[in-house]
Order: sequence, then structure tokens, then C-alpha cells
Amino acid sequence: MGEKSEQKKQFIVDTARQVFVEKGFRDVTMKDIVDACGISRGGLYLYFDSTAALFREVLEAQQMEKDDIFTGEIPEEATATDILLVFLKEQKKEILLRKNSLAVAAYEYFFANKPAKKDNLLRRRFLQAVEILTGLIEAGVESGEFICEDPQGAAQNIMFVLEGLRVCSQTMGLSESRLDSELLYLMKDLVYEEL
Repeated sequence: MGEKSEQKKQFIVDTARQVFVEKGFRDVTMKDIVDACGISRGGLYLYFDSTAALFREVLEAQQMEKDDIFTGEIPEEATATDILLVFLKEQKKEILLRKNSLAVAAYEYFFANKPAKKDNLLRRRFLQAVEILTGLIEAGVESGEFICEDPQGAAQNIMFVLEGLRVCSQTMGLSESRLDSELLYLMKDLVYEEL
């Protein structure tokens, strides 16, 4: 794909992201994307054959952005506690974000499409986060910052709680103070000193 073609594809992905944020996944049609992008139907089909294929690309792009942001915020001399706090800060921002969030569209997509385990982006992201958190907790235990007998179990628990909080935020609403309380409760037995 040439540079101009790649730019057009990126434009479609960026524009479609906003359409999915506004309408969810279930209610978006290829016509909605064509109208938002101001391109022909054929022009859209050169890049994507369905809203599902386009949405997968939107999710992949969003994940790469999140990874870049998280990595960029960690100072070189950061401790395990520092890294955990940056991670939780980023999660908190995402959980509280009700506008410009793809969370509802993502749940609609995964309920509608039921991708195989290996193709399930949410599952892959969850397992990657558990793996990273497990290593972080192990490093924190080794340095004496954390107390934990089962780092992988603790990492899985953190991710399950975060996912539940994300759903609560989108469905029932969640105040920042309530979220802070939940995050502190989650971490109270892991960190030696007060957060």
C-alpha cells in the first residue's frame, strides 16, 4: 500500500472511530462511514469489507495509542509502585471517560461477533495486561515494595475488577471518588506503604 493509500485508510479509521463512539457498533452501517468520510462506497470497500473489519482496525489503533501513552509516562528510574500507579491512573482516565469512549461499541461488537479466543482482542489485551502486571508484582515483591503470595492471581483480580468498573461506569455511572475508593481497596493488601 502506498503512502497516499495508507493515509486514506488512516483517515477512514480515525473518522470511523468517532462514528462508533457516537452510535455504538450495532447501529453503524457502511453508509454511515461513507457519509462521515465523504468518500464513495467503492472507496470504502477498497479498504474494508464490513463494519466489523473496520471496527477491529479501530480497536487495534486505539490499543496502540494506549500502549504508547502508557510507555511514555514511565520514568527510567521508576519503582514497581510508580509503574503500578501510572497504570492505575491511565485505567482511571479510561474508566471515567464516558464521552469519546469505544467501550459500549466494543462490548456490542464482541457480543455480536463472538470471535474465536485467538482473534478476541479484548481477551488478548486482558491476558497481556495480566502478564505485565504479574511481572510488575513479582518485581515489587522482590524489591520489597509489595507483599503478595500469588502475583498472577493478584494480577488477574486487578484486571477483573478494572473490567467490572469499566462496565459499571458505562452502564450505571461511577463517580471519581467511588472509583478511587475501589482502586485503593483493590491495592491495600499489595502495597506496603500508603498509596
